[in-house]
Amino acid sequence: MDLPDNLLRAKKATQWVFLVCGLGLSSWAPMVPFAKDRLSLNAADLGVLLLVLGLGAMIMMPLSGAVMGRIGSRRVMMTGTLVTACTLPWLLLIGSYLGMAVALFIFGCGVGMIDVAMNAHGIRVQNLYGRPIMSSLHGLFSVGGLFGALGLGFLIKMGLDPLYAAIAIAFVLVILVGSQYRNLLSHRFERETILKTSPGRNESGKTRFQWLNASILLLGFMCFSVFLSEGAMLDWSAVFLRDRRGISLEFAGAGYAAFSVSMAVMRLVGDKIVEKLSGSTVVLSGCVIAVTGLVMVMASPWIPLVLAGFMLLGIGASNLVPIFFSEGGRLPGISPAISIAAITTMGYAGQLSGPVFLGYVAHKFSLEAAFGVIAFLMAAVAVIYGFRRNI
Repeated sequence: MDLPDNLLRAKKATQWVFLVCGLGLSSWAPMVPFAKDRLSLNAADLGVLLLVLGLGAMIMMPLSGAVMGRIGSRRVMMTGTLVTACTLPWLLLIGSYLGMAVALFIFGCGVGMIDVAMNAHGIRVQNLYGRPIMSSLHGLFSVGGLFGALGLGFLIKMGLDPLYAAIAIAFVLVILVGSQYRNLLSHRFERETILKTSPGRNESGKTRFQWLNASILLLGFMCFSVFLSEGAMLDWSAVFLRDRRGISLEFAGAGYAAFSVSMAVMRLVGDKIVEKLSGSTVVLSGCVIAVTGLVMVMASPWIPLVLAGFMLLGIGASNLVPIFFSEGGRLPGISPAISIAAITTMGYAGQLSGPVFLGYVAHKFSLEAAFGVIAFLMAAVAVIYGFRRNI
């Protein structure tokens, strides 16, 4: 099928935005130990800061969804990128707990704006494209996560001051999204194609009641659990490797990098995997692999085996969320615009807010116990998906 040039450009531009979002968010991962030491934080105090980051994102997600209806998704993506880039260097400078909380709240707002807008834009492009692309888009998010986790540490290892390294990454974020802005779908084009891509669906129904649909809530919980595992890797893997396994500070991001590499590879080929296998097979086997990886991380004192466990978690969790999103877009009687917004918000609550709970578990017990909570949730996803009803 011959596709319009503007649609092909929009697809490529969307790919860049997903990569930028992964790069910006994961650049925080190697900064966590710096912040912990600079502010003399224990695990519980650090968990509160992570909660503030999540609150910023969660507040902006529904607001961004409403704003997109007025100005379009590409403007929201660009604004979120500017907010994220301007905040990133300050995360290495601020020396007060309150100041760090404010900066992380703003940083979370920027990430939340990009996340909601890029997923809404990606789903719209997928509908126009006529074939699955969401797994590969999330794969590029993971590629960005790899570069963010390793990039800052690499620049510091090469002798660049951490602040200048963060400024360099911030410039990259703005340049990449700015260069692709014109290729993203315009607000006018998005509005004109809503009815074509969602035939027979009501875009304006009683959204509050549709959010309470049992199928949406179950899919949202499963997304919450999977995204929580991603958030845990972002916020706690570097601390775990340094404090519990004795790895040096500049390589503390290796755990998140291993997780991101495996997730990126599996997502980049995920569209083909989902086409060949049933969704149930991918979800159930993925949960088993993820739990196995977490057990390896918790139980092994040997660094290579711990990193292998992070990789297995990435492999197992990689294609779960794209499957849940796809199923959410096919729920009978519910607009995809409503179901995807609800599931995405609940999912990212796990990634951005869930790890604060793990901080308290780590403070009360240990980081191993916190990772055990994630393993329990991943097992729960397998059970719920296997015995689901009306999904």
